[in-house]
Amino acid sequence: MADKRMRSKYEYDIEEQSRESKYGKGYKWIALSNTTLGALMSAINGSILIISLPALFTGMGVNPLLPSNIALLLWLLLGYTIASTIMMVSIGRLSDMFGRVKLYNMGFLIFTICAILLYISSVYILGTVGVLVLIILRIFQGFGSAFLFANGTAIITDAFPYSMRGRAMGFNQIAGVGGSLVGLLLGGVLAAIDWHLIFLVSVPIGIFGTVWAYLMLHEIAIIKKGQKFDLLGNVSFAVMLLSAMLAMTYGLLPYGNSTTGWGSPWIILMLLIAAVALITFVFSEKRAKEPMFRLNLFRIRAFAAGNISMLLAGIARGGLQFMLVIWLQGIWLPLHGVSFENTPLQSAIDMTPLVIGFLVAGPISGYLSDRYGARTFSTLGMVVNVVGFIMLSLLPANFVYWEFAAIIAFLGIGQGLFAAPNTAAIMNSLPPEQRGSGSGMRATLVNASFMLSLVVFFTLLIIGMAQPLTSAVYNGLTAQGVSAQIAHQVASLPPTSALFSALLGYNPFKTIIPKSTLANMSQTQSNTITGTNFFPSIISKPFMDGMQVVLYLAAGMAFVAAIASALRGKRYIRELDGRH
Repeated sequence: MADKRMRSKYEYDIEEQSRESKYGKGYKWIALSNTTLGALMSAINGSILIISLPALFTGMGVNPLLPSNIALLLWLLLGYTIASTIMMVSIGRLSDMFGRVKLYNMGFLIFTICAILLYISSVYILGTVGVLVLIILRIFQGFGSAFLFANGTAIITDAFPYSMRGRAMGFNQIAGVGGSLVGLLLGGVLAAIDWHLIFLVSVPIGIFGTVWAYLMLHEIAIIKKGQKFDLLGNVSFAVMLLSAMLAMTYGLLPYGNSTTGWGSPWIILMLLIAAVALITFVFSEKRAKEPMFRLNLFRIRAFAAGNISMLLAGIARGGLQFMLVIWLQGIWLPLHGVSFENTPLQSAIDMTPLVIGFLVAGPISGYLSDRYGARTFSTLGMVVNVVGFIMLSLLPANFVYWEFAAIIAFLGIGQGLFAAPNTAAIMNSLPPEQRGSGSGMRATLVNASFMLSLVVFFTLLIIGMAQPLTSAVYNGLTAQGVSAQIAHQVASLPPTSALFSALLGYNPFKTIIPKSTLANMSQTQSNTITGTNFFPSIISKPFMDGMQVVLYLAAGMAFVAAIASALRGKRYIRELDGRH
């Protein structure tokens, strides 16, 4: 066995030398820099709207908190992610058939065209129709993002020797996570200048990246000719994901007297369609000679353990960004005298320790995992997250900032320790000819974990704060002289409205309470209700009741992810086991 491994390593080294002589020793850095630019651009676009939504809806002349418009808000936030998630696996399979670089380049082109159209439409098409056009274009831009995400890690894996993949993945994933913060900061800054610029900022990056990709990237992977596309498997998988994600998205909205929509017949129908599509998909994949979702890859211990721990880690942390934005924008910053108009940008600044922690730990853990393997670093990263989530749950709503900053920096370090080694270990375990499919499967699970996290966290938060919020709003309003009838009506509104108000940096009492009621109150009472402190004071206790449940669940998920990571086995590199 040892001789076989030595011969395999020798053959691999010969292949590496041949690749360098053909494409140049610097090609791997070209591949890394371009795919990192793609990851950065995609991540920026995934988060830039979160902070700039208030300016966008104001500029479009649409009130996002009206019951008829909340769906628009959800689709503008999540349509990009839904579209990219649905396409990932299919694109990964197609890249194994037709070339990873070819599809990656196409993704850059689609993404850039959509960025141009988004800017033009935001300038010339306003109102509800304008928002719908933005949603449609964001969905198509999500398709372009899927081409980038599904192929980026496969291109890096093809270009880099196994001894350098951890550090390469570390730099690439820094762009992904760092891009989320850059998106938040850019959204706040650009929205304050001119909200249209949030769409324009991607255009020059996209044009440069597209031209660079078409000129400089080369297809290293050997493409096997005559492969067949599993049409039934791809269609059933897309239907399953789309139905499930539609159900999850609309499940966040109230239905009838319920605070959530999970009892809606429409949502139940979507879940049934998803279940039928799942059965069809499994049946198709078992019969297909060349399936699109290669379930046999999960027989590889390193691949299975890496993806399971990644899915659980993603659920644990995926919705955290939204929770922190709500906490900062809707509660902490207003309580510290920051006006609602300024909370979006300030909340992005206050979350920088999270990304700084990741930026510090990511490259270091990636470099060390190239030498010592992924298990220790990935497992330690999840243990750090368990401790971090528990520490965060102990903070009061009106915390001391340095304590909050230290904890989220600690969480960022844990995520940095986990991400790059785990991704490199997953990609190292794949047969070279199946890296496109494997990369697409990995990317799909990353996006799916984000959606699951968002839905689970929001649902638990809504259920946990529903009753306490009703009592807090009623008692707070009546204490300020609002009539029992009006206070009861306002308190009966679903907690979803309060959460979205906090996410958008709004004081909902300004619009929910009738102007005639405010006019009949004393100036002091009216100013108190519509001022900076009243809404966050009312929402803080119910929010923290629900937030603690969310953080305990996140800690539990991270703990199971740590166990899954620890069970991945010793360092495993497919090229060196003699079976490639």
